[in-house]
Amino acid sequence: MNERVLIFDTTLRDGEQSPGCSMNRHEKMEVAKQLVRLGADVIEAGFPISSPEDFESVRAIAAEVEGPVICGLARALEKDVLRCGEAIQPAKRGRIHTFIATSDVHVEKKLHMSKERVIQVAVDAVKLARTFTDDVEFSPEDAGRTDWDYMCEVLSAVIEAGATTLNIPDTVGYCTPEQFGGCIAYLKQRVKGIDDCVISVHCHNDLGMAVANSLAAVRNGARQVECTINGLGERAGNASLEEIVMNLVVRKDYYGVETGINTHEIYRASRLVSQITGMRVQRNKAIVGGNAFAHEAGIHQDGVLKERATYEIMTAETVGWQGENLVMGKHSGRNAFRSKLVELGFADLTDEELNRAFDRFKRVSDKKKEIYDDDLVAIVQEELSRVPETYRLEYCHICSGTSTIPVATVEVSRGEANDVVRKASHGDGPIDAVYNALSEAVGMTPTLDEYQIEAVTGGGDALGRVNVRMTIEGKAIKGSGTSTDIVLASAKAFLNAVNRFVMMRAAQTEEVSGREP
Repeated sequence: MNERVLIFDTTLRDGEQSPGCSMNRHEKMEVAKQLVRLGADVIEAGFPISSPEDFESVRAIAAEVEGPVICGLARALEKDVLRCGEAIQPAKRGRIHTFIATSDVHVEKKLHMSKERVIQVAVDAVKLARTFTDDVEFSPEDAGRTDWDYMCEVLSAVIEAGATTLNIPDTVGYCTPEQFGGCIAYLKQRVKGIDDCVISVHCHNDLGMAVANSLAAVRNGARQVECTINGLGERAGNASLEEIVMNLVVRKDYYGVETGINTHEIYRASRLVSQITGMRVQRNKAIVGGNAFAHEAGIHQDGVLKERATYEIMTAETVGWQGENLVMGKHSGRNAFRSKLVELGFADLTDEELNRAFDRFKRVSDKKKEIYDDDLVAIVQEELSRVPETYRLEYCHICSGTSTIPVATVEVSRGEANDVVRKASHGDGPIDAVYNALSEAVGMTPTLDEYQIEAVTGGGDALGRVNVRMTIEGKAIKGSGTSTDIVLASAKAFLNAVNRFVMMRAAQTEEVSGREP
């Protein structure tokens, strides 16, 4: 039987650190539940010391999500490890992942420590982590630029202190596959006690090598790969989970290992993370991009019609893409709606969530004759990712044309008293006019940094999804909205971002007021 490679998903930690990709607690929970369906072995749920919200998210996931190991990240600092231990305490299987930098540039320029002191700090952190859990992972940060013999010293010391997983991170995406694979082979030969540990790798994609480096490590003995959905992550991102997994599946003859991933859940995981973070998947992205299984060249089309294997090494169905299946309409009832959502993976909706989604489905079906699976997923995900609506759009009117200055009039209710504010403004186009009017209505002047629009499915009456990234009072905030009317979707995305900012500001105020003097 082939050896097992563990899939360690860090979408909720490293992936979320992408600028503008922060998730609230409910969104993190939705992604975590999908990772369970996907079959991830380990979920790195967050960095508990970084904020009260992150701590509560990790703790909630640890308490509610069963199956995978629930992991939290901690620097090799006492306060970090203690906070992380508290966060993962409710988990049936919890892990603390602690780290300290080991490359010369980090040790000298960032830590200002001696190499001997770095080893002692790492050992102390691992020993403290072991008081909370027997499952402790250690990472020598920037291992890709660390002297191999010094890394052997560090790893031998933390193994003796109780580390059970050794993660070798190419933190800045510096390595080549040959070099990184050689490093793993070297460590296996030289590190005392390493045969009793799992060797893990965590590769970044600064030079486009994250997946290649991870696979080279697997070939040389690594048995855990740290990765993210859609390759999300800081800078150029992390190794892409879907690419790692499908390489190991399609080229099982070469790698000789297997994973526990349910590949049929890959596409839905990709879409969920894309929708929540607002990070669109490029069309030519391997495995989950819109063109991944498309064939336009005549010779390719001819070959696929004769035998799919001529130009397809895997099928779309393997990764869970079923096409735009017409399934529902305005006459569909609540029971049929619930059954379809269960089929799409939304089996654990509360009655309140189901009712909200069903009401939205009915409103959409009055405007859109044909409702596809992707429409239903978009509807449910938007309802699930709602934030408290301090500001709510009540009315929107646009006047625009080739010889008319675009003018927008909006009515926005705000606060528990539902006070309605009406504002009108002009702009360079209808969307700009709406955003100017909304800015006046909410009393803020957000800077629009990014605006994306896409059709959820095909057709002239398709649901449109708008994702925005805005800066409000120095904070990067994302927002999203869907509607068959793209102007309305744009307005909803704007207010979604504003409401997220209000919620975040309220949480920060509560944190400050709750501190001891």
